[in-house]
Amino acid sequence: MSIAKWYFSGAAVLFLGATFSNAQTSFDVNVGFGGAWDSANSGGIDNAASPNAFGSCVLGSGDSLCQSLPKLNGFFLGFGGDLMLYKHFGVGFEANLQPSRENYGPLTSRETFYDVNAIYAPITTRRASLFLDGGVGGARTSFSLTESGCVGTAVCSTSTEPVGAANHFQVHVGVGVQLFLTEHIYVKPEFDYHYVPGLTNQFGSNSVPEAMVWLGYSFGER
Repeated sequence: MSIAKWYFSGAAVLFLGATFSNAQTSFDVNVGFGGAWDSANSGGIDNAASPNAFGSCVLGSGDSLCQSLPKLNGFFLGFGGDLMLYKHFGVGFEANLQPSRENYGPLTSRETFYDVNAIYAPITTRRASLFLDGGVGGARTSFSLTESGCVGTAVCSTSTEPVGAANHFQVHVGVGVQLFLTEHIYVKPEFDYHYVPGLTNQFGSNSVPEAMVWLGYSFGER
């Protein structure tokens, strides 16, 4: 390779490295607390005593073993990270889940949302920033059966066994305000919307609003 080509290649590498170094303004990690909501599916599920155990059923049809299905609500815990490649643009990942299982007819369930997002920050200062994000990911409803039993009256135990899960594609959008408490520590109230095709198999709607408050730490300059 000629000296000119070596010079051009080296200059290109240095230029790209300098560009990325200048562009990479911050990396954030955060944990969130909040909730997500959906209405109940109008159907039902038969309990373990039914010949159609854990199968679908119609409420009000005379099936005394048919149990109604719940709404989606309760406490959600979130984990996420954002990489701001430029002052106003970046990418991020977040996962929100129910840390405890909720009753789902005769079963228990746990809902999880996870997504990868593009981030746009139209307003950003040293103390506060407005964030808009949107992306795609998945939603997972996992089901378990909890059973209790005793040997005589002295020894009793409870066991929980997974019995299946429903996985769906989802589209996510969100808006949040990042408020810095110190140079690196911040809180970020955020409102999100998940559109999950097929979620009506488990709940009443494919639309799931969510509200979270994130506590995070930002590395690098703003």
